[in-house]
Amino acid sequence: MPGMPRHPNDDVDVLEHYALGSERDRLDTPFGQLERTREIVGRHLPPPPAVVADIGGGPGRHALWLAEAGHQVLHRDLVPLHVEQLEAEAAERGLDVATAIGDARAVDLADGAVDAVLILGPIYRLSRRPDRLRALGEARRILRPGGVAFVAAISRWAPRLHGVERSGRMPPLFPGSFAGYCHRPGQLRAEVAGAGFDVIDLVAVEGLAFALPDLEARMADPAGRKVVLDSARALERVPELMGLGAHLLVTARRPTE
Repeated sequence: MPGMPRHPNDDVDVLEHYALGSERDRLDTPFGQLERTREIVGRHLPPPPAVVADIGGGPGRHALWLAEAGHQVLHRDLVPLHVEQLEAEAAERGLDVATAIGDARAVDLADGAVDAVLILGPIYRLSRRPDRLRALGEARRILRPGGVAFVAAISRWAPRLHGVERSGRMPPLFPGSFAGYCHRPGQLRAEVAGAGFDVIDLVAVEGLAFALPDLEARMADPAGRKVVLDSARALERVPELMGLGAHLLVTARRPTE
């Protein structure tokens, strides 16, 4: 029946949604510009030329940024279109990014091969906790001891109006619609720690700005944009408010022992 949630099938949902090609320009929208991911990652990212894995890196917006900064970038994504888009843009810009189709739950990189790993998409696309822990375990495996991981999740409460279940599952309402899993802040911290990481930080990325009715106008005005982003920074660790933002981001380290 149209509009009825389907049984979770993570790989099918991912391929159906991202085959539409909408991810490439998402960060250019006013809401996308609220994602302070690079700012937050930059707080603990090793200096170039570090080896950085971007696992589930989509069409490569962050991979290109890292390559431009002088890092050696290893990009993997489940969606063939994303790999093709990154290959084309990297070639156009004269950047060296090693990209291939890959699954976050079985990464084709050696143990301790990288200095840092971004896992900014896979965790909220895996509805089953064992799959999420497996992906986090792979991120830990490919990190050198002392290496840092950046793990993003969708917050449990912000998408409630989109039909997210109390279990955290956001079901696809039709083929190609977004589907995912949504975390509480404490739950995300516990899963990352449960995969063997030391959690360094946990922040809300956008804060409450997504609810502003005049967000587009504010982001187009330099003064308004500064106020919005400064507010997001000021509120990023407030416990009572963290879960109301759209995305959460954990910074974690692989122990040296």
